[in-house]
Amino acid sequence: MFRIYLALMLASATVLVTATVGGQTYRTITVQDGGTIRGTVKWDGALPRVPTLAISKDPQICDPASHKTRDLERILQMKSSDATLHTVHMDGAATYNLPFPFPNQVISRQMSTPGLVNLKCNGGHTWMNAELFVVPHPYYAVTDETGKFELSNVPAGEYTLVAWHESWTVARQEGSFDVLTERRVDRPVFTPPRIWEQKVNVEPHREATVSFVIGQK
Repeated sequence: MFRIYLALMLASATVLVTATVGGQTYRTITVQDGGTIRGTVKWDGALPRVPTLAISKDPQICDPASHKTRDLERILQMKSSDATLHTVHMDGAATYNLPFPFPNQVISRQMSTPGLVNLKCNGGHTWMNAELFVVPHPYYAVTDETGKFELSNVPAGEYTLVAWHESWTVARQEGSFDVLTERRVDRPVFTPPRIWEQKVNVEPHREATVSFVIGQK
C-alpha cells in the first residue's frame, strides 16, 4: 500500500498509503537509522456520492431493517453478519472461493502474491463487493478520519509515496447467473482505482512531511 501506499475510504475520508523504492523488490533488513513520514490527505471539491445497489435477494435476512439498498463502500473485513449462505469469490492477486455459511465467523486465508484482490459474493447478492491489498512490506498506512497518516522506522532514502483509493464510479452493469434462484442478476463493474504520487526524501532520525490534495480529476 505504499510505493509509499495510502488507501482512502470515502465514508470516513480514509486513505491507504504505501512506498516503493525505484521499483525494487522489498528485502527484510535491520533498520539502524530510520526516519518517519507523516502527512495528511485532503479532498478538494464536492464529495462524490457513494453509489448504492438494491438488496434484491434474501431481504428478510440480508436487510432486516428494510433499508432496501446498500452503499457500495468496498474496503472491508471478511465476516458475514447474515444467517444465509454467501460465497466470497476472489480474483486478481488471489483466487479463492470462500463459503460463509454462518454469521460472525471470520475465515482466514494466507495470500502470498502482492497486489489488489477483488471480492464479490457469488450467491446472487450483487451489492456485496470489496477490495483488499496484499502488501509485501510494513510500509503502508490507512489515514484516520481526519486524513492523517504516519510511517515509522523508514530506511533513509528517496521514495515514491502513493495515495490509493478504490473507484467510487460504476462504469456499467454486468449480467451474471444466480444458480440458486436460476435468475439473471446485474452486478456493478467499477472504473479503475485512483492513485496520486509524491516524491519524499527520508533522512536518518528525521521527520519528513507529505501533504496530498486529491479530488475528482
